[in-house]
Formats: sequence, structure tokens, C-alpha cells
Amino acid sequence: MGNADGRRMFATITKEEFSMTKTLVSALASALVVGAAGTTFAAANPFSDVPRDHWAYDSVTQLANDGVVEGYGDGTFRGVRNITRYEMAQMVAKAMAKGDLSASDRALVDRLTVEFADELNSLGVRVSELERNADMVKWNGKVEYTYTSERYESPRPPIGKTKVNDNNLLFRLEPSIEVNTHWSAHARLDTEMKMNKDAGEKGSDKVALKYAWAQGDYGNFQVKLGRMELLSAEAYAKPGALVFDHHFSGAEVSFGKNLRVKLQAGRLSKDELTDPPNYQGAELMYNGRLTGGIGYYHLNSDNYRIFTGGKDHMSIWSVNAGYSFDKNNFLSAAYARNNSLAMDKKYKKSYQISYDYKGAKPEDRGSWGAYAAYRYIAGAAPGATTDGAMELTRGVELGTDYTLLPNVVLSAKYFRGKDLHPLVINGKDRVSKLFGRVEFFF
Repeated sequence: MGNADGRRMFATITKEEFSMTKTLVSALASALVVGAAGTTFAAANPFSDVPRDHWAYDSVTQLANDGVVEGYGDGTFRGVRNITRYEMAQMVAKAMAKGDLSASDRALVDRLTVEFADELNSLGVRVSELERNADMVKWNGKVEYTYTSERYESPRPPIGKTKVNDNNLLFRLEPSIEVNTHWSAHARLDTEMKMNKDAGEKGSDKVALKYAWAQGDYGNFQVKLGRMELLSAEAYAKPGALVFDHHFSGAEVSFGKNLRVKLQAGRLSKDELTDPPNYQGAELMYNGRLTGGIGYYHLNSDNYRIFTGGKDHMSIWSVNAGYSFDKNNFLSAAYARNNSLAMDKKYKKSYQISYDYKGAKPEDRGSWGAYAAYRYIAGAAPGATTDGAMELTRGVELGTDYTLLPNVVLSAKYFRGKDLHPLVINGKDRVSKLFGRVEFFF
């Protein structure tokens, strides 16, 4: 076992793992943390049940020489019994006292100090509040490259083109902060670059604060306040959300376990609208082998008058259902309707049907998944996921993903169908889209 592997094992001890097997593997990991990696020691055999030819003899001997472990009164180490959190805390306390740790090993000991703070205090070892809070900030993120190529048989309003290609590079940071037992703070920071311009969408590649919200968790009750993700209920399907894949500023309350209620109120982001819409949403979802739910979404903005015959609001309702045949096979469907639109009835609806098989897991090298879907994205889908099917289109969408290396995921999608835009003329309505992405998670 290498040094890095040993450190990872030692660093993953959690409160849930109340009883840890005191194997010779954990002893080796402990030795690595306190600076004893990879050396052979000439000291006398400290434990009768750890022979000199055992693979972990050197590490166990170093632990004894450093005073980190003492064994038992009968001269044995007993490497197969379970170690308690208090015994582990004793080892951490002794590691804290060592002054010759490397910076990386000291950081690991500091993390363990936070984890076993209560036990250390019980042992009379001082742990400051600063030390307790040292591990409350967590950072996640990714580097993402995305290529898309859209094809239209006739010039597509409002872009006025038959071909649109895009090369986008994204760097994302997602910090989370533990405020207290029940509350936490979250954020998302993005910076994007168009590869053909070496700049952002509008000539800038500045870091933008996309999300920032406070979250309170009280058992099956949760509240969020701030700017956050807006995903409509059917977004569990592989093609994504039918109604909203967006964000809003406001408040969200959800409660329940298998049967869960979600209530939202606030304002959608401005984007290209001169009057950002006020938003209210309500969802009822049941999650199990059989999944299903309903949703209602209300939007209010002067910008909608041109689509609604003069009304400044519109309402969307939706239903969704899914069934897991087993852990690998999932069938789902969703339907949404927007009767507020003063347009032909074919524009008032949106729907999708999807069959999903497996799915790539970033931590599991070689895992993969695929799906096939039929999607109809019209007026009841103001902010749908459009990685494959585009706005105002209908057709077949195919997708796959694959974990090439741990935390490196490749994905591809292909869409082919018809253009639903009302300004498309002469029957030239065929459209297609190619989507490819590679993600590096950290």
C-alpha cells in the first residue's frame, strides 16, 4: 500500500463508523500519518502476535516506538479486534503532540482533531473552536468542456442561421459552509470561455456568482433562502427537465419523506427579459420504485403580453411518472400544458418519454449509461434542459455517458427532429444537434 492510499484510509473515519476494525491495515495508515512511511526499523519486536515477516511489521513497530500505540499488558497488539472512538482519539492525541510532521500530515491530523474533538476533550486534550471549525468549509467543482453543433434546414428565427457551433470551457467552484447543526451556506461560482473567441459570451471571462443560498435542514423539513437552482419535478429523467432547468431568487420550502411537497416563490433571473418574471411554484412528488408527481408554476411579467393576448401572466401545470424495473432500467414520462398562450394548441403543450439504462458514476471507473427519448419542447417548456432537443423542436434524442477515469466523465447526445417555430416556412423544418462533453470533477 502506498503513502497516499494509507492517508486516504485514515482520513475517511467518520462518526458513523463508530467501531473501526483495528486491523494491521489501519495501523499502517496511522504510521503513515505520523511520518513513518516506507522505512525498516531495527527495534526489538514489541508485540508477540505481529511476527517479523508480517507485511505491516515495520509500521506497527514504528507506532510503538513513537508511543502512538502501546498494545496490551500481555504484550499483544490484537490487530483483529474493533477499536473504539476513544482509543482512536488517544492515537490522534499522541499524533498531535509530534512536532516533526510534514505539512500534509499535519493537515490530516488537524482534520482528525476536528472529527474526534468531543472524545479528545473528554481525555483532557484542548481543542480550540478554531480547530473545530477548520473543516466546516468544503469545496467541490469541475472543469468542463462542451461542444455543440446545431443544424436547421431553413434559417432559424431569431438567430437567422442554419448552422450554429459552440465550443465552451467552464470552470466551476461550489463551496459549502456549515453554519451550525441545522444551517449551512452554499454557492456556485462560474467562469466560462468561448474557445473560438478566447473570451466569455459577451467578451468577458470574469467569475460570476451564479448561486448563493442558505439552507436549513430539520429532519424531513428543509428551507432554502437566496438564489438557487430551479429544476422542475420531472428532471430526474436522463433527458433532464421539461419545464424548468433554470434558477431563481427567493425562498423554497420542502417537507415529507417518500411523499414530498415543495413550495417556491421569488423571481426568475433577468436573462434577456426587460421585466424579469415573478415566480411561484408548487410540486407534490412520490419517490419509490414507482415515481410520480404533479406541478403547478405561475409566472408574471409584462414581457408575456405578446404571447398571451395582452395578459401579463401565464400558468403551467405538469404531471410526471416513472417506473424502475430494476436498478438498471428506468422508464419515465412527463407532460406539461400552458393554456395561457394565445397560440395554436400545438404550442401550448410539451412532453417527453424516456428509457434510461444504468448511468455513469464519476467515482466508478468504467461505469456507463445510455438513454433514448422522444421530446416535444414547446410553449409549456419555458426553461427546459436543451443539451439535446432545442427550444421549439420535437424529435428523438439519444445519449450516453462513460466514466473514463475516476472523476473524469465523457457524455454525448444526438437529437434529430422537426422545427416547431411558427416562422419556419416552406416545409423546411428538419433540425439536428450534436452534443459532446468531458467533465473533470474535484
